[in-house]
Amino acid sequence: MSIKDILPSKLGFGAAPLGNMFRDIPQQEALATVEAAWADGIRYFDNAPFYGAGLAELRMGEALAGKPRGEYVISTKVGRVILDEVEDISPSEKGEVFKHGRPNKVVNDYSSDATLRSIEDSLKRLRTDHIEIAFVHDLAQDFWGDQWLGQFEEARTGAFKALDRLRDEGVIKAWGLGVNRVEPIELLLDLDEPRPDVFLLAGRYTLLDHERALQRVMPKVAERGLGIVVGGPYSSGALVGGPNFEYAPMTPDVRDKVSRIKSIADRHAVSMKAAGLQFSLANPAVAAVIPGASQPSRIAEDRAALTETISPAFWKELREAGLVSPAAPLPGIF
Repeated sequence: MSIKDILPSKLGFGAAPLGNMFRDIPQQEALATVEAAWADGIRYFDNAPFYGAGLAELRMGEALAGKPRGEYVISTKVGRVILDEVEDISPSEKGEVFKHGRPNKVVNDYSSDATLRSIEDSLKRLRTDHIEIAFVHDLAQDFWGDQWLGQFEEARTGAFKALDRLRDEGVIKAWGLGVNRVEPIELLLDLDEPRPDVFLLAGRYTLLDHERALQRVMPKVAERGLGIVVGGPYSSGALVGGPNFEYAPMTPDVRDKVSRIKSIADRHAVSMKAAGLQFSLANPAVAAVIPGASQPSRIAEDRAALTETISPAFWKELREAGLVSPAAPLPGIF
């Protein structure tokens, strides 16, 4: 089954903000954000135990409780296991954490046993009896540095084989990597034995940063009939007026590129959100985009961006200005 047959729509919901990644979100605001996504018609929800040490999954499980399970798709991630312990928290707060089911000690483990436990624990937090997609999380240089190849090897003999088996047994429908770098995807695609279906690539196929993915990943994925879910289509907010790129303050070069794109977008009356979402989706390897949302109003903004009409002249000017790769597929330009 193709990943595009599994995912119900091109626009999904990235749950990282629900784990208080960028700010402390009140519980009711988090639940209202998921409800707004549901009301908008979004039926693909991506999560991970790492987002708030289970908090995002707990919130999503509560928000989706009572929704018809056959009408939506959930992806979550493996590679981290949350232990029944609390760390880095004051003694006075420990009771509250346990009271709300929130032990927060996270350990990194890509073994087969940890993979099975991670999925089992996620099912409990998400209040469901199955997930459709499992991603092996952060198996890359940005998290592991020089140790990443050793961690990849642990996953190759552990998580990858476990997920292959779960997919073949029908427990899950698809699996792959959930990473912020292209190199792990390249490496996995070159192996004969594991058989991934989809990759969640965050921040590497965006209007601001796409050259390496375009050269080294996207063609192979498309040729094999697999798919890419694009995370972080706004480049940590840099593309839409935020101060950060790659979770750190923007460099002058990135700030200049954003300014040049925005100048062209303003001349063509194009919103930056629309430019970002529609650029990512124009590549045939991309199955969905999952912008993160931390408040209900963001859902409507993303939907409007997805459906906004953009003149081909905008894309042509970006290309002529050298702001997008000559090889990048662009909406309405062939």
